[in-house]
Amino acid sequence: MTTAHFDCFNGAAGDMIVAALIDAGADEGRLREGVDSLGLTGFELSIEKVKKQGFAATRFHVAMIANETQPHRHLADIAKIISNSDLPDKTKNRSIQVFEKLAHAEAKVHGSTADKIHFHEVGAVDSILDITCAMHALELLQIDPLYCSPIPVGSGTVRCEHGVLPVPAPATAELLRGIPIAESSEAGELTTPTAAAILTTLAEDFGPMPAMTISSIGYGAGTRDGIDTPNVLRVILGQTAGSPTSNRVAVLETNIDDSSPEVIGHCMEQLHKAGALDAFVTPVQMKKSRPGVMLTVLCEPARVDSMEKMLFAETSTFGIRRHDVTRVILARRYETVATRFGDIRMKIGELNGTLKASPEYEDCRKAAAEFSVPVHNVILAAQGVWESGSKSTG
Repeated sequence: MTTAHFDCFNGAAGDMIVAALIDAGADEGRLREGVDSLGLTGFELSIEKVKKQGFAATRFHVAMIANETQPHRHLADIAKIISNSDLPDKTKNRSIQVFEKLAHAEAKVHGSTADKIHFHEVGAVDSILDITCAMHALELLQIDPLYCSPIPVGSGTVRCEHGVLPVPAPATAELLRGIPIAESSEAGELTTPTAAAILTTLAEDFGPMPAMTISSIGYGAGTRDGIDTPNVLRVILGQTAGSPTSNRVAVLETNIDDSSPEVIGHCMEQLHKAGALDAFVTPVQMKKSRPGVMLTVLCEPARVDSMEKMLFAETSTFGIRRHDVTRVILARRYETVATRFGDIRMKIGELNGTLKASPEYEDCRKAAAEFSVPVHNVILAAQGVWESGSKSTG
């Protein structure tokens, strides 16, 4: 797998993210095949090499065809378009996840609900192509994990569907809650809601570039000209150096003594589905000698608000403790081993040349169900193949 770092020194837009990934090596032909499978009409897509204030870059542009109308689209309509396409499942899931985040931000700004938010005609097509192509390019380049610099938002005002609004636009500001903002002298809107939704959904951390060996660099051009800084987005791809890296995570804790185990278990399932890095319970003794549990959630800083809302909605708690910590994680990659139960992915951790490997549980679970054997048997088989050295890189 490849690590990516988005260097947003002059902001970011959805089309700039796609363009930077194409410039870094994502296959244009396969991206166009993915676009064709969406079944959308009324637009022309161009991908071209340009120069932006002296920098060679790629531009990804969606032009709407005059006099061709587009239907009104809501979140459910867009999710259906993406689900019915021929894009890879991971691309589909990530694309829908980004749209859900964008819809929830718009809903909060407008006092509505995500299912009622209307993506206006031109913006819907533009956003669908930007988001799905960005997710597809990440998959084509085998990018995981993804990091991002602090994000500059610009200053002044921007004209949009609802009139003239201050920068950052309300939806962008909502999406960037908990994300470090970089200072910038450039006027205008530097970061769009689409880019903010993509980066905050996928980035593991917002800070300096992680240690890596650089393999490719891409520049994506924006549509305007910067005053002091070129209007381009840079993405740097490479392999991690094999040493631990650190990032910031939020820790949420709440003590509960009046919820059933079924309720706690359901809440933990929902937290994991919503993107929690981890969720677990610890037995505690509470006031009046009542036994209870401390429910702890680890999540990315950008997900704190949604995780807290879920804890309040799904449990009986009246209060949540919150603090930020730094975690250290091993450089990791995936390899595939061929077992008698089929191919199983192995998660490989590296520390100064020393490897540790663990079979991917979901692969083992599916294989166990297919072959009607205990999952432990599949885990042992995958571990045995790995340790014997007869593995194939995947």
